Amino acid sequence: MSDDTRAADGDGEEEPVLFDAPPMGEQERMVEAMLFASAEPVSARDLAERMPKGSDPAEALQHLRRRYEGRGVRLVRVGDAWAFRTAPDLGFLMQTETVETRKLSRAAIETLAIIAYHQPVTRAEIEEIRGVSVSRGTVDQLLELEWIRFGRRRMSPGRPVTFVVTETFLDHFGLESARDLPGLAELRAAGLLDSRPLPGAGEAEAEEEDDASDPGQGEMFEE
Repeated sequence: MSDDTRAADGDGEEEPVLFDAPPMGEQERMVEAMLFASAEPVSARDLAERMPKGSDPAEALQHLRRRYEGRGVRLVRVGDAWAFRTAPDLGFLMQTETVETRKLSRAAIETLAIIAYHQPVTRAEIEEIRGVSVSRGTVDQLLELEWIRFGRRRMSPGRPVTFVVTETFLDHFGLESARDLPGLAELRAAGLLDSRPLPGAGEAEAEEEDDASDPGQGEMFEE
């Protein structure tokens, strides 16, 4: 190459290049360094702006991509940019599991117990049994835990939605069906209820015999 090495600009004219482009191996190293140092994917255009004149980051990327095949990290394309990512089959090594203990409030425990023993039950019925209003946060917490879900709407004015407990609830407490729900005394012994009477408890206990004689009432899940 002559001393007046030139490169074409956007108008088709050539501008002088003072130095030859680095060998492709060196260009790969440059691209590799920039991708590792960047917290975000980097486009070939951004790479070219940082590399010496005459470099070909697009080609360097392809060489680098082949070199990382089968490795613990891979060079992947993200839209118009490139980034290093953990090999999919090794993703499990990056996972961490945390056990978070969340204690239900008395309101949530009472609401859950009422739903479990009176299901399907509407919000108005829960409030009537408890004697106080049910906050949206209490219901949302139980829905988030997937211990309750929405049941059928009642065929009454306003078509209020009902609540029932879920399979997740049954699984958590080791129950096969709602018929296996423990008595209130057992719940208190397990520490799930305190010693104070649960609002509507007498009514719930009185209905246990009725549930046994009415197969439809004790059914846990509705169509």
